[in-house]
Amino acid sequence: MAPRYQDEDDWEYEAPRRKSSSGGKKKSSGKKSSGKGGSGKKVSAKAKARKKRKRILLFMGEIVVLAVMLLVLWGVTRTEKVGHLEIKDEEIKVNESVSEEQLEVMKGYRNVALFGVDSTTGALTKNTRSDSIIIASINQDTKEIRLLSIYRDTFMNLGNDKYNKCNGAYAAGGPKQAMSMLNANLDMNIKDFVTIGFAGLIDTIDALGGIPLDITNEEIHYLNDYQYCIAEDLKRQYTPVSNAGMQVVDGMQATGYCRIRYTKGDDFKRAERQRNVLKAIMDKSKEASVGQLVDIANDVFDEVYTSFGIAEITELLGEASQYKVVADDGFPRADRRWTGNIGSPGDCIVPNNLADNVSWLHEFLFDESGYVPSSEVQKYSDYIMGATEKYKPKGV
Repeated sequence: MAPRYQDEDDWEYEAPRRKSSSGGKKKSSGKKSSGKGGSGKKVSAKAKARKKRKRILLFMGEIVVLAVMLLVLWGVTRTEKVGHLEIKDEEIKVNESVSEEQLEVMKGYRNVALFGVDSTTGALTKNTRSDSIIIASINQDTKEIRLLSIYRDTFMNLGNDKYNKCNGAYAAGGPKQAMSMLNANLDMNIKDFVTIGFAGLIDTIDALGGIPLDITNEEIHYLNDYQYCIAEDLKRQYTPVSNAGMQVVDGMQATGYCRIRYTKGDDFKRAERQRNVLKAIMDKSKEASVGQLVDIANDVFDEVYTSFGIAEITELLGEASQYKVVADDGFPRADRRWTGNIGSPGDCIVPNNLADNVSWLHEFLFDESGYVPSSEVQKYSDYIMGATEKYKPKGV
């Protein structure tokens, strides 16, 4: 039987610090329509009316164009405040030996990496480990979403032929390396990401009016402890949870819930809690109008880092009511992993066979049974098995 898994941060509570926001100045320019008269010739009343209507239409047209220009300018400045990262395709690794057929299958899905960083609000770009890693795979025809947590302490190739806990990829090279890590180990084609810190998650949930969660008696103590630490760091107030059961929780309470890792299930259960919160946010967002969602996005932009531009953000917000989460799980799969101390990296989650897990992942996300992993994944799989064999518990 494998030893009880303990993650690397069991000894501490860690939360972000508030950063001062610097608002960007908006620029605007307008053009006044000419007020000059005609040629001086006598014109009929009908002709004067036509000219007047034409001037009004031209003026209205200029107003519309100006409004559009201001809207675009607003969008650009807000996207910059978000921390918009423009990524070129060649900057993200995708395994070369993935079959053309599988690449074609994945084109029908929008695969997005969601990173939750256990850090201050000002450290979203890199130099911080990704406490939460979730792949959201969106079927672009049906709008169905499948969520897959990649356990942060999974021993994998970091995308640079170095092996360690996979959350180290974000710390080393930010979202570009983290996405390359996911693509390399999982035969994925991820090129979009969203990174959010504690403050962004709290403010999003509060703006939605809270979310419903089922809190157990076992979770209350830890949830409140985490609330206290996060509130101290962000210099905010918090309300302790006093009763178990289904209830509407605010942003601070939900974030504390996401952090719990000491109950039965350890970090595996924590990843499940994070998916529960994400699903609750998505469900609650369906009750809001597009205008309300835009306001929420505007409020939390300073606390988000993303590859999405303003056009894509607007499109996603406009389609929010159409999306539905149909399945969620974790990787490596429960019956295809083991945990233990493997030397220098410390306590890790180790896939029994990475290639076998990747075959299951493609079936889970894309309904593709019998997927044959690429030669790159098979090479990484062989290395992981060889490097960890001597640490593997008996009977696993």
